[in-house]
Amino acid sequence: MGMGSYSVDDRALRSKTLGYASKPASEIFTQRSIDNAMNPHGVMVRESCDSDEHPNSVSIILALDVTGSMGSIPHFLVKEGLPNIMGNIIQRGIKDPQLLFLAVGDHECDSSPLQVGQFESSDALLDKWLTNVYLEGGGGGNAGESYLLAWYFAGFHTSIDCFEKRKQKGILFTIGDEPTLPEVPAKALEKIMGKGQYKNYPASVLLDKARERYHVYHLHIKETSADREQRTQDGWKQLMGENLVLVDSHTEIAKIIPDIVAKVALAEMKSTVTATDSATTPIIL
Repeated sequence: MGMGSYSVDDRALRSKTLGYASKPASEIFTQRSIDNAMNPHGVMVRESCDSDEHPNSVSIILALDVTGSMGSIPHFLVKEGLPNIMGNIIQRGIKDPQLLFLAVGDHECDSSPLQVGQFESSDALLDKWLTNVYLEGGGGGNAGESYLLAWYFAGFHTSIDCFEKRKQKGILFTIGDEPTLPEVPAKALEKIMGKGQYKNYPASVLLDKARERYHVYHLHIKETSADREQRTQDGWKQLMGENLVLVDSHTEIAKIIPDIVAKVALAEMKSTVTATDSATTPIIL
């Protein structure tokens, strides 16, 4: 996947035609159950590949909490957030971004705790996957959501050329306002992913697995957080360290994400070029 390019102008025209700015979320996100194409059941891998069109792909995963309190974020992305994110990433010098949308809920309560798109580069295809997300609006009173499923999927079910060809890690963002659930049982993974060999995975183990090929960040949205705010932040800080980003308003993510992508990806590219130059410099005796 990942064909086509992102055009802010084309996207603005399509947004105007489809009325994204004025329509409520219920008229844009019309799925009333998980879209078959986003159902992870039976999915082996999602690929982010280099091509003639995109020779230096940079793989980005955006995992959105779609439980009850978080439905405003996909709506914000459709209205204005996504073109700002992609436009700014490209403007900063990342010419070949490929973005994969994941949607996470609660594997203890929800019917569709994980939804998966494809890595895409074009404005039309990214809009397609984003608006196909099922806003289940679930979650429960179990003090957490399934952000760890994003780490599981990234760690075990993605193939990214930026890392496999150039040893440049991708970038993974989870976005939400709750703690992560501490563990996903093997039975839950089998129900979500289909038959296979699974085991119980603690969140920390899945985070470490994702970190093998991705720089992993969590954007904690403070505006919708419950009264256990400090305890939630402390838990995330223990897991994420400096890669926890506290966000006062969900609208800030349109600036935060490009800033992080540009900083991380450009540093990785520079490091790769330096290493290549060093390896090819002749040694004069």
